[in-house]
Amino acid sequence: MAEEKRPHGQMCVLYDRECIGCMECETCDLDPNKICNNCGKCLDIRDYAAIKIDGIVGLDGNNKK
Repeated sequence: MAEEKRPHGQMCVLYDRECIGCMECETCDLDPNKICNNCGKCLDIRDYAAIKIDGIVGLDGNNKK
């Protein structure tokens, strides 16, 4: 039997199928008329982050506040 060939040799990252070369994965989420340039604006990335520490677990396994 003949070998089954994939058009682009990989699976689609958006849909459960083989890549068909539609380039939908390269489209900007904010502006559909633009190709994604990995600017990150659609990811809501901030320049800072904060975490709240509720307690610390010591080496002996006891919780300390």
